[in-house]
Amino acid sequence: MKKIPFVTKEKVQDIVKEYPTPFHLYDEKGIRENAKAVKEAFAWNPGFREYFAVKATPNPYLIKILHEYGCGCDCSSLTELMLSEAMGIAGEEIMFSSNDTPAQEYWYAAKLGAIINLDDITHIELVEKTLGTLPETMSCRYNPGGVFQMSNGIMDNPGDSKYGFTTQQMFEGFRILKEKGVKRFGIHAFLASNTVSNEYYPVLAKELFELAVKLEKETGADIKFINLSGGVGIPYTPDQEPNDIYMIGEGVRKVYEEVLMPAGMGDVAIYTEMGRFMMGPYGQLVTRAIHEKHTHKEYIGVDACAVDLMRPAMYGAYHHITVLGKEEAVCGHKYDVVGSLCENNDKFAVDRMLPEIEKGDYLVIHDTGAHGYAMGYNYNGKLKSAELLLKEDGEVQLIRRAETPEDYFATFDGLDIYSKFRFGRR
Repeated sequence: MKKIPFVTKEKVQDIVKEYPTPFHLYDEKGIRENAKAVKEAFAWNPGFREYFAVKATPNPYLIKILHEYGCGCDCSSLTELMLSEAMGIAGEEIMFSSNDTPAQEYWYAAKLGAIINLDDITHIELVEKTLGTLPETMSCRYNPGGVFQMSNGIMDNPGDSKYGFTTQQMFEGFRILKEKGVKRFGIHAFLASNTVSNEYYPVLAKELFELAVKLEKETGADIKFINLSGGVGIPYTPDQEPNDIYMIGEGVRKVYEEVLMPAGMGDVAIYTEMGRFMMGPYGQLVTRAIHEKHTHKEYIGVDACAVDLMRPAMYGAYHHITVLGKEEAVCGHKYDVVGSLCENNDKFAVDRMLPEIEKGDYLVIHDTGAHGYAMGYNYNGKLKSAELLLKEDGEVQLIRRAETPEDYFATFDGLDIYSKFRFGRR
């Protein structure tokens, strides 16, 4: 699959007149089309809801677009709960899936009426102590241990993951919750990350559906929903085929009819919590080549760095790069594309074959719409870039301004550093 930017060189040259590089740019048209497709793919299930993983792209302008298509919020922290509340999203439109959770965050989730998804059996006591009583609807996160396999091999290793209840703890936990007054139950699991396979959700669904049948039979719990969580990935490399969400939805439907309906559980709602699939391909980091270096290797230095996109430095993750205006040029030059951090892993690409890059060229780094801006930080005193929305009508909207030195120094309580030096105001 050829990676084609959703923005042209001419458009970027127009944008930078007002918003200098680097910046994250999001494609409203793509986001809307994808959200509509997800909704359609699971329309066979009347209770279906996608809970967008806020951690992937915590920007209210983007989340509001998804909310128009019925998406709720999957929150994992106090500030994500607060962000959801500020957008008018509350009640069971919020799934609170956290781990190692402070009591205050459970209290706030309950205040909003969010569905609390417990990560550990010991948290039952914590929630009850914090709230005085347990909510009538609760969910538990399941971790079967071992490895998670499909026909194409081992996908991930849940047994090495810090998340979730064991199988035995699920049965014990449901019994405890039922005895303490919980009336409606949910099951949640996340067993593999970024799967580029239409098989993942149906295989996971079968495992969870079979567990649900046993849990309801043995504990008497009324299971109202099963949350397949995230894990549906995107094709970061050009040789990968994208997932077909309609095929995935149909695969889950078939398993639903095979397992749940014969057990009299045909009213169970299906939930998902996708972040990467919902937003990843519809964000791009736009940066400019500002230096070239010829030593033991050929380097291109850009004005973005790992502060703007941590995944390549943190995981060695591949993100495709397009040199705008040279889309059809021969990729005859081998470069390391690097940022300016004092870390040798601050590289967007290593030994990447690209067209010849000249200083001033604009580069698009693909698939940064999820876990891109969100994972940013301020090492070396670097400031996080702006986020822009390319609207369907071609206009560009600023949806988060770039950080300034004032922002960086604002948390030094009582030290008015910025006003003393006044740098950056020339």
